[in-house]
Amino acid sequence: ALDQLRYGRRFLPPGAATLALEQLEADEAQTHEDAHLADDRLRLIFTCCHPALAPEARVALTLHTLCGLTSEQIARAFLVPLPTLAQRLVRAKKKIRDAAIPYRVPPPELLPERLHSVLSVIYLVFNEGYLSSDDAGAADGAIREELCDEAIRLARLVTDLLPAPSEPRALLALLLLQDARRAARFAGGELVLLEDQDRSLWDRAKIDEGLALVEQTLRQGGARPYALQAAVAALHAQARTAGETDWRQIVALYGLLMRLHPSPVVELNHAAAVSMVDGPQAALWLIDAIAARGALSEYHLLHAARADCLRRLGRNAEASQAYRAALDCRVSEAERRFLLRRATTLPSGD
Repeated sequence: ALDQLRYGRRFLPPGAATLALEQLEADEAQTHEDAHLADDRLRLIFTCCHPALAPEARVALTLHTLCGLTSEQIARAFLVPLPTLAQRLVRAKKKIRDAAIPYRVPPPELLPERLHSVLSVIYLVFNEGYLSSDDAGAADGAIREELCDEAIRLARLVTDLLPAPSEPRALLALLLLQDARRAARFAGGELVLLEDQDRSLWDRAKIDEGLALVEQTLRQGGARPYALQAAVAALHAQARTAGETDWRQIVALYGLLMRLHPSPVVELNHAAAVSMVDGPQAALWLIDAIAARGALSEYHLLHAARADCLRRLGRNAEASQAYRAALDCRVSEAERRFLLRRATTLPSGD
């Protein structure tokens, strides 16, 4: 088009070709300027993740205003009470207003400083789809496939946008390896644990792509959170049966993750892996230590993990109480049915 307009200068009325050419050249320049953020939603996510905002506020605000998640869903993702989440959103909006923070596309040199928040948003969007708290929006059991697909799409865009950092690639690998199990996670609307899933239903194409990305990430070096989590997911994906899972290596990976990026949820995952290597009593000590600090008291998976250890130890009365504690937390309907089934099928007595 540009070549034809340049040629047409000799035939068009004076000034017409020049104006058209200038407009096309301006459009072309704008296209090149925006090429590094070609997707509208991704561009808006980078815009919202402004470094002047507190990290948790950036993610919460983005999830709320751009990704369509409700305050209740975001509070559940952050494991915080709803009033706490609401205060974060109010403070973030006030900060934007008072500091006159512009909603604009950051230049390429500022993208890396916002990368962590952007990846957090994408991961939380995926988790809300994969572990949905909104059964009304779920097509099968408690999976909201549109959120999972959108998160994977955005992770691909960030990986293409910033190919040098390893974390976007690691996040994409993690999402693919987890999503590969989508078809096996529910049967007849009922939750199926990883150890009981029909592995023939797992998506091998996603697993192969995810494993290749994990290999690239580990070869690139750096023990970062998404890379370590992706490595754990890769070990699950490579096991042909639940009995072949390399739990010792998973324990080691979670141990490294705890040292480098500690959090109560990582500790709980580590304890769950320990139960598969050293038995339920060793895991129960670790879980009780987490609970003694008051961490994750409203997190149903802590109580469910504790109940499972007690069940395996034959301490059924205590296990029943732990299952009831999990049911008192916010859970999806599919999770509620699963926990209730476990609680009501325990043998009576200890």
